[in-house]
Amino acid sequence: MGVFNFSEILNCLKNGQKVARVGWNGKGMWLKLIRGDEYDVKDNGEGWETLPWIGMKTADNKFVPWLASQTDILAEDWCVV
Repeated sequence: MGVFNFSEILNCLKNGQKVARVGWNGKGMWLKLIRGDEYDVKDNGEGWETLPWIGMKTADNKFVPWLASQTDILAEDWCVV
């Protein structure tokens, strides 16, 4: 397993790979790029164009939007899951 910096791991996400930090304490956590065409948002029958976002599979088996911290961006312990 190789380790990468954040800019390298962004390319992995864009290529459809799941990624994680070696330093994360939560077991089984990873990130995945969700493309805009992978989900629908509707309200009262009205729909909107959706944009890509990064989601995180959490240690308690939930899936949530993810936002990088400064520590995540500067880390050099990213890996492909």
